[in-house]
Order: sequence, then structure tokens, then C-alpha cells
Amino acid sequence: MKKLEAQFGPNAALVEELYEQYLENPESVPDYWRRYFDEMGNGASGTDVAEDTDTATLPAEKMEAPPEDKHKKKAPEKKKPDTKEGRGAPDVSKAKKKKSEKEVTKEPEDRETEQADVKLLKGVAGKIAANMDESLEVPTATSQRVIPVKMLMEDRRIINSYLEKRLEPKASLTHFIAWAIVRALKEYPQLNHHYGEKDNKPARVIPKSVNLGIAIDLPNRDGSRSLLVPNIKDVDKLSFPEFLNAFNNLIDRARNNEVEVEDFENTTISITNPGTIGTVASMPRLMKGQGAIIATGAMNYPAEFQSMSQDLLSHLGISRVMNVTCTYDHRIIQGAESGSFLARIQEFLAGPTDFFESIFEELDIPYEPIPFGVDQYSGFLDGSDNIESDKKAVAVSRLVDRYRRHGHVMAELNPLQFGTGYNPELDFHYHGLTMWDLDRKFYVPYLAGSDKVTTLRNIIDILRKTYCGYIGAEYTHILDIDERSWLRDTMESSTNDPGLSKEEKRRILLKLNQASAFEEFLHKKYIGHKRFSLEGADSLIPMLDYLLERAATYEVSDLVLGMAHRGRLNVLVNTLNKSYKKVFAEFEGNIDPESAMGTGDVKYHLGTTGVHKAGNNHEINMLLMPNPSHLESVNPVVEGAARAIQDKMKTEDAGKKVIPLLIHGDAAFAGQGVVAETLNMSQLEGFRTGGTIHLIINNQIGFTTLPKDGRSTEYAADLAKMILAPIFHVNGDEPEAAIQSIKLALDYRQKFGKDVVIDLICYRKHGHNEGDEPAFTQPGLYKEIDTHPSVRQLYTRELVKRNELTRKETQQIFDEFDELLEAAFKDAKKAQSPGKFTWKQLKRKDKTEKEWSQNLPDTRYDIDKLKKIGYKLNTLPQDFDANPKLLRILAKRSEIVEKNQKKIDWGFAEALAFGSLLVEKQPVRLTGQDSERGTFSHRHSVLHGTSKEQNFVPLNNIDEDQANYKVYNSLLSEFAVMGFEFGYSSLRPEALVLWEAQFGDFNNGAQIIIDQYIAASESKWRQKSGIVLLLPHAYEGQGPEHSSARLERFLQLCADNNIQVANCTTPAQYFHLLRRQALRVDKKPLVIMSPKSLLRHPKVVASIEELAEGRFHEVIPDENTDDSGKTKRLVFCSGKVYYDLEDMRQKEKPDNVAIVRIEQFYPFPDESISKILDRYKNTEQIVWCQEEPQNMGGWQYMEPRMRSMLHDKQKLEYAGRVASASPATGSAQIHAAEQELLVKEGLGIPVDIEEEV
Repeated sequence: MKKLEAQFGPNAALVEELYEQYLENPESVPDYWRRYFDEMGNGASGTDVAEDTDTATLPAEKMEAPPEDKHKKKAPEKKKPDTKEGRGAPDVSKAKKKKSEKEVTKEPEDRETEQADVKLLKGVAGKIAANMDESLEVPTATSQRVIPVKMLMEDRRIINSYLEKRLEPKASLTHFIAWAIVRALKEYPQLNHHYGEKDNKPARVIPKSVNLGIAIDLPNRDGSRSLLVPNIKDVDKLSFPEFLNAFNNLIDRARNNEVEVEDFENTTISITNPGTIGTVASMPRLMKGQGAIIATGAMNYPAEFQSMSQDLLSHLGISRVMNVTCTYDHRIIQGAESGSFLARIQEFLAGPTDFFESIFEELDIPYEPIPFGVDQYSGFLDGSDNIESDKKAVAVSRLVDRYRRHGHVMAELNPLQFGTGYNPELDFHYHGLTMWDLDRKFYVPYLAGSDKVTTLRNIIDILRKTYCGYIGAEYTHILDIDERSWLRDTMESSTNDPGLSKEEKRRILLKLNQASAFEEFLHKKYIGHKRFSLEGADSLIPMLDYLLERAATYEVSDLVLGMAHRGRLNVLVNTLNKSYKKVFAEFEGNIDPESAMGTGDVKYHLGTTGVHKAGNNHEINMLLMPNPSHLESVNPVVEGAARAIQDKMKTEDAGKKVIPLLIHGDAAFAGQGVVAETLNMSQLEGFRTGGTIHLIINNQIGFTTLPKDGRSTEYAADLAKMILAPIFHVNGDEPEAAIQSIKLALDYRQKFGKDVVIDLICYRKHGHNEGDEPAFTQPGLYKEIDTHPSVRQLYTRELVKRNELTRKETQQIFDEFDELLEAAFKDAKKAQSPGKFTWKQLKRKDKTEKEWSQNLPDTRYDIDKLKKIGYKLNTLPQDFDANPKLLRILAKRSEIVEKNQKKIDWGFAEALAFGSLLVEKQPVRLTGQDSERGTFSHRHSVLHGTSKEQNFVPLNNIDEDQANYKVYNSLLSEFAVMGFEFGYSSLRPEALVLWEAQFGDFNNGAQIIIDQYIAASESKWRQKSGIVLLLPHAYEGQGPEHSSARLERFLQLCADNNIQVANCTTPAQYFHLLRRQALRVDKKPLVIMSPKSLLRHPKVVASIEELAEGRFHEVIPDENTDDSGKTKRLVFCSGKVYYDLEDMRQKEKPDNVAIVRIEQFYPFPDESISKILDRYKNTEQIVWCQEEPQNMGGWQYMEPRMRSMLHDKQKLEYAGRVASASPATGSAQIHAAEQELLVKEGLGIPVDIEEEV
């Protein structure tokens, strides 16, 4: 049977005291002690003192017998006590001190002094006294060492800053000292041995592991103190994080009286720290069963320096020191071993070893530990203080600069992994600084958040908190010094802490819960349904909420939002306030009755509007633009919509009142070219919107493609550096950091009116959609994601741990929202689907000409007013020095108006149309790559002075009370600019909005905008637009890329009365078409095949009367044939080829040929064409003549429609170029021959095909 002393060592007294409590009341001790004492009473084990020896006896194979000490006296043999009171019962009497056989010596009585009180040492105190007496039997010696603790304290600060950030318990100095002991024991294992006996002979006991005893000072109920020494088992087999947790767990259980029996058993070596109460050095007693005990003293400056000021100590590089003693059993441990052991501990704590490197690595600390270094600063010795100081100051300045430039590299940004990249330039020793400089002060007037003179340590703290936390800022590439300074000062003064109130944090949790619970609800109720979950990027919802709340303080009126499908449903309900019931109804399959008017779209493409009422009662209109699956295509559309709202305000601060917000995907932001095109618009006069906030949902994957395969840049957001935009990378698992990033972004945008980017680095909980299995391609990644806690769980844990919310409060938030979702779900289930439809509705038909032409506006305009506009357009300010050629053009136009000549060309007719609308207070906006002058020098909207920088826009100087004319030369882009103008036109229907291609051939650079938006937006999303596309189109020998606007592709898109396609042949037609487009109420996009050579063709002219009195004619019959009954050949054509046919007809004079012009292809003018065919019902030869190859142009569109309208004897023929892969030939000679041939064939003029040309 073991004695308590052998089993529990210095803790035996506590065990005996617990046993006394147990005997009085078994319920008064913890369960595990009660079970232990119960077993003792049953003889299973006990504290019976009947022992043969006072030392632990182990099996022989674990013993080493040391040389016998002949001079050692044998200890007297002890008697075994009587155990009649019960087997295994503890010797309680021994726990009580017996009265000493010697009488207490009494002092002589004195009337003036009282006799001293004598109290017996009982319980724990008595047992400690007995243990101390017993410890005298152990022959001990003590080694001492003074260890500088500068490196230890500095490394601990770095480690604790990260542990605190992760809401993990901090590490005390004792943790590191104890770990250094554990590490040193691996090299000096004999310090873990203890003395024993085998067969009554001295022996060395070699434990199989290290059980490190930790001395813990605890208060008793009576105010006295007790010392417990429980141990950490197998500490040599633990990693440092495991050791840290085990150490803290042991301390917590000791303080809460939860230590168990096994915690006290088999301690092999102990550490005690009397330095916590100021003791400089200590030589504690060594208890039996241990070979050594380590004691640490207080950490202070050496005594001879303690009267110095802190500044002087720092200047001299004086370190605090700590006395460490090792008291060891001299029977088995020699002084050299103990001394070497302490020396190794010093090397770990204050020398050039990997001790702290391994700790930093195991804890995922992104920095290098403080390196061991010798202080070389000698300025105070040889009078070179200024030079030395200058060197240090330069080094500090470099260090500060590197943090600002590269701090983001070491920021904790990825929620799926601890640790970051490493940049040696962020370590102060890289710049020649040492740990001895950390307490020295430096002049840093440019570091916000600190005094102008502060310590290097404080400088580094500010820099690391600001640039290496959960936000990684990139802004030093910005050239504007005011912007850089503002960003620097704003971030450093707050160290990127948003300073949120408790209520704001509660609201963050509320919005996080809405985001997470909504997705989980859909996942549970609609298994397998596509919804493109936001999970993993949940912080987006509180970010948007905070953005709106803060925007309200700026009195922002509108937020225009564009985003792809990821998280879109979540944003719709939790930001734009779309009802949960409506979303659930869509999942139930309920069809919106209005979608019967068109095709509709999937729920994660739809847009909506909403109103956000902020805490200050300010309301913000929210508009989420609808968009297709073509990622990022909505970007320019949003910009155009935002600019339209701003332009309607007509105020100087409109750019601050309307905010465009674009939410991107990481793969798409880096991969889609339209992103760069849209960014390029941001500071251009015609397209700027006061700055766009870009928010990248960076889930680190694009469908199945990883970043290494999807981009060549380090970050997904790097593209934004092209416009010198600041970029804030932020950890998506840290909602408060996310809030800070959106705060910075909005404040920067409002102050400087420029774009800003937030890179929200997160993850995607499920596959690309909910039916996708991501583990097929990223098994390792999704194994980690599957076990990763949600942002809501992490933030809840954080708030509770920081005592900012209770578990009850958080659960109430969760329960209330769950009830709301359940109620909405039940309502959606009950609702009857309004989506009843008939088979007939599926057979949609285009409107007839009679139907679509009913509500077309009157495009006539007062002739006198029109003449006045013509005069104004050609009048310049007196001091304007115009180009002489322009003066001649303007003079000619004035003469045309004045003399009423039929010489109004295309450009002049357009200007008159624009002018008439402006006077009627209808704004006109025209953009294109050369639109101010016109690609073919036909427009001259903006006149430029020749001798000085002067601009004059005649259309803005017609009348004092007119609308604005805005014409801009655009960036060299089709996709983004056309998208911008579509967005603008959809939000400003009262304006005539035109986009002009440089050549029509280039419009396919914006094919996504044409196909997904212009042609289909009304059918899919009920989004109307009155945009006009001016596409120069005609075959004039300029090759395959300067001939065709691809008329056939637009005609292929025509259905559901979605767009208008026209190919005008006269200035008057163009004039009326433009006015019709601007004046019509039911807006439809208009595509015009505009001319090139016809711009100056002598026959392509109009009179002022034709403009004032006429209208647009969808079909123009032949004006040169009177007797339709004699006509043998009826030729239909469109556009420029009409003039080629007419010239050839005048030249060759073929018999009885009539030429009809189709001015509008769609909506199809069925009645007009039918009337013409009726008129020429006896004409058998009906021909469609076109310049384009047979597989292009209008033929394949017109052929089936016209064929169905022919009379019995009529036959439809084709005259034009043969089918071709390319739109046109590159040879001018071949072009001319082809053109002559198709014209002759069209007119029926015989051609010898064998004739050389």
C-alpha cells in the first residue's frame, strides 16, 4: 500500500483534509474524490501508513543502482502502525499534529507584556511542516542562473496578440519557461529521474515520461493560502499548443476545485514561480519521488539599474533578468548536469535556438520570432550618436514603408487556413534593428495613431494591427498624395478597428443569422433546388446593411446594385426586403402572371426594387438590376443606370447621392474582360458615376477551377490597380473586419469620388450549385469546408466569450427569425398558384402592323421653329475661332435653311432632329468611339477652336429653356459602352439615348449586351429600353471588317415585338425615325443600319418641308413607275443598294422594273408590303436584292414572310452575293464586279457570266 506522501507528494495534506470532509459529509467533496475514498474504504487502495519504506519502489527493470555511499547513515527502521480500525482506512490521526513531548517554553511573566499565543499547525499547514521536516532527509544542492528575459517577453507579446485575436487564452511567461524545461529535459533526461531503492539498495528511478508538476498558489476559505502541485501527464509527448491547453486546463480545474486524484500522482519534476510575489530567487525544498524542482524569480532590471529612468534603460539596452534555480537530488544528479540544464534553458529563452521558431510555427503565427541579437548601438560611447540615430531612423522609416506596402502579405485573410505568407521586409531585424531597439523611441510624425515620438514596439504594434490583421490594405500604388495620406491616416489612427457599439454588434449577428438561417431553411425545405447559396460568404449581408446605414448619414438617395447569382436570393430578401413568402412561392413553382407577357427568367436572375429605412429615418431607394448568367455583364449596365439617376438630379453633388455597387465573383473579376472595360470608364467624363464600390465574393474557386488555373495575378482584385483604386482584402469569417472594410470603402468613395474594391475572401459551402458535387474535383478543400464552422457560429462564440451577448440573447435572435421563416413558408404553401395558362398562350405571335402602329407618335414639327433651330445650329460665338472648313460647312447649312433648298444631308437632318427634341425638353445622349465628330466627319457636334482650347456645342445653345445634349467620345470598347447606354436608357426613358459604332462590323464586340439585354430584357425581366444603335453598314469595297453590321443577326433576334430594326435611305426618314423613337411611350430598342457613303451622296438629301410635315415610312414604294399593271419585275431592297439599283436603272433603262425600299424590317410591315404586292399582283417576277451574301443580310428573314404573301403567279427570286463565310471580299476590284453583277441581276439585265471583268 502506498502512503499519501508517496502517492501525492506535497499534495498529501490536501488529500487528507478532503478525506476529513468526506468522513463528516460524503456529499461535501466532488464526485471523483468521493469515489476514490469509497474505494479506499473498501480496501481497493488507501492511505494506510503501514509501509516498509518511505521511498517509492518500482520494478527492478526500471531501477539503476548508483554507487553506495559508505558515509551515509542508515535511516532508522520505522514501525508499522496498528491498523485495527479497518483495512485500508486512512490514518486520520496522522493528519492531526500530536502534542510535542517537549513542554512549550514559556517566557517569564511580565505585567507590561502579554504571553505569546501558541497555535498548533493543523491540516494542510501541519502536513506541509511535516513534509518539510521529511524533505531534510533528501540531500539536495541548488544551481542558480540569471537569465535575461528581453527576448522571452517580446516573443510572448507577439504570440499573445495573436492568441487574443483568435479569442484563445493568453500564454503566461511561466508557460514558456515550463516549455523550455520540457525541451531541455529531452537533452538532459537525468533531471527527470529520482532516487529510489531496490532490495534496500540505492537506485535511480527512470520514469518513462515527464509528468511536470505545476505549483499553484490558491486562497482558502479562511483567507489563508494553499499550495497545490498537480501535474501535466506525458508533457514530453505534447506539442506546444497541446501543452498550452493542458496547462490552462489544469490551472482552471485547480481554481475551480476540480482537480482529480490522478492529477497529483507520479509527478517527476516540478516548477514553482515565487517571482509572482516579487521574490528574486528561491531554493524550494525537493520532495521525495522527484529528482529536481525548478524555481523562477521576479523579472526586473538588475538592482544596480533599477533607479534609472525607463528612457535611459532603453537607450542603454538594459534587459530585465530572471533568477532561475534548480534544486536537485545530489544522490543521482550532479552539479554539472544541473548547471548545463539551466544553461540550455537560457539558450532556449534568450539565445539563438529554434525554440520560439517552433512555437510560432505550431501556433501559426505569421511572423518570425524576435531573433537573438547583440546590441551594436554605440552612439553614447564614442560621440557618434547622431550618425547612429540617423541610421536607426532610416531603418524605422523603411520598416514603416514596408508595412504600408506589403503588410497585406502577412494579414490573416483566408478563413480556411491559419497563418499567412511571409515577407522578411516586415521583420525589423531585416532593416538592421534589434530587439534592443524595441524600447527606444523614434520620431515618426507620419504615423497616425501614435505620438510623434514613440517606441519601436509601439510603432510595430500599430503597423501590425493596421496592416496585418484581418484586413490587408493595398493603396501605396495610388499616385494622388491626398488619397494615400487619407487612407493611411484613417486606417492607422484606428488600427482598422471599426469601434462598434454593442448594439451594432448585435445587429451584425442579427443580419448574419438572417443570411445563414435563410440558406439553411432553403436547403432543408427545397433539397436539390438551385439557389447558388451564399453560405461561406455570410458576412456580405451585414456588410450591405452597414453600407446602407452609413450611406444614410451621407444622405445618399439611391443604391444601384449589380451582382451575379451567388447569394442573390439572400440579398433580395435580406437587403432589398423582397418578402420571404414570395421567394418560397417561387420555389413552390407559382408563376408570376405577368410572366405570361414574355418568357420570364429563373429566380436568381431577377431584379427588384426596395427601400431601406435607416436608423436616422433617412430612406434609400435600392435597385437590383436583373442580369443573365453571363458573369460581370451587368457591370456597365449598373453604371449606366446610376448615371441616369444622377443626370436626372441636375445637382453638383448627384455623384455623392447615387452609389453604384457591384458584387463580383473572384474568378469572373479576374477573367472577364468587361470588368477591365468597366473599370476604365470610372474616371471618364461621359461615364463616371462618382465612384463604384466593388465587392468581390472571393470563394477561392470558379466552379471547379482553382485560382492557380484561373488567373495570373496574386489576388483576384489585382486588376483594379489599373485605375489606381484602393483594395481592401478582408477575411470573410471576421464580420467586424468586413464592416471596417465597407466603412473605409464608402468614406473613401464619398470623399474622392473614385472606385474602391473590397476582396471578401471566404469559401463556398456547397458546389457551384446545390446539385453539384465539389468533392469530385476538390476533395481536400471540401473535407476542410465540411467541418468549418459558419460565420454565424464563430461570431456568436466571439460575442459570448467577450461577454457582449449572452447565450440566451443570441438564441432569442435565432428563434425569432426561425419563427418568421416558418410562418412565411406556411403562407406560401397555402397560396394558390396564380400561374394558370393555356396552350394558346404558349403559341405567342408577333403583332401585326395594324396593331403595333396604332400608338405611334406624330413626328411632325413646326417648320418655323425648325428653321430657327437650323439657324442656331450654324451660329457661333463671336470670339470662337473655328476651323475654316467647318465654317464653310456651317455657312452652307445656313444657306440651305435660309433658301429652303432640298439639300439637307444626313448629318444636318440628325442635328435638326436632336434640336427639335431638345427644344421640346427631351434630353439627348450620344456616345461612341468618335461620336463627337462622327467616324466619317459628318456630325461635328463639338466644335474646337484652332488657336486656343475652346469647345462649342451648338445643340446646347439653341434655347435658354432646353434640355441638355450630351455627346461623348467613348473609350475603345463596344461591350461596356453599349451596356452602359442600355442601363442609362432603361432608367431614363424620357431621353433619346444613342450608341454609335465606329463601323457596324464592331457591334459584335458587345454581342452579350445585344443578345441578353437589348433583345431579351423586356421578355425576361419586363425591363424596357429605348436605346438606339447606330451601326454604319454598307458594301463599299472596304473589306470584310468594314462592310456589315450583321443585319441578319439582329433579324434573327426579332420576336415578341422586342426591338425595331430599320435601314433608312433618306435624311427625312432618319429625322422622323429619331423623333418617333424619342416620342413613343412604349419604349423599344431601335437598331439602325446607318449609312456611310450616303452621308454625302447628292441624291440622299431632304427639304425642310419633308422634315416638318412628313412621317417615317416603313416601306417606300417606287416613285418613278406610274403604271403598275405594266411592271414586269418588282424589286425589293433595303439601304444603300437602292441607289446602286436606281443608278443602273437610269443607265441601262430596263423595261418596266419597279424598286421598293424596305425601311423597317421589324416590326414586320406586313400590311404595307401586302398592299404593294396587291398593287403589282400581275407582276410575276418578285425579287429580293441585297448587297450581303445570301446567308446574311435580310434574305433569310424576308424570304419566308414574303413568300407567304405572294399571289398565285408570283415567284420570289434572290439577287445578291453568293453565300460566304466572310461578309465581304478584301479586293476592291472583286467587290466592284460583285456589286455590278448583283445589281444587274436584281434589275433583270442580262449578263454574260463568261465575260471577263
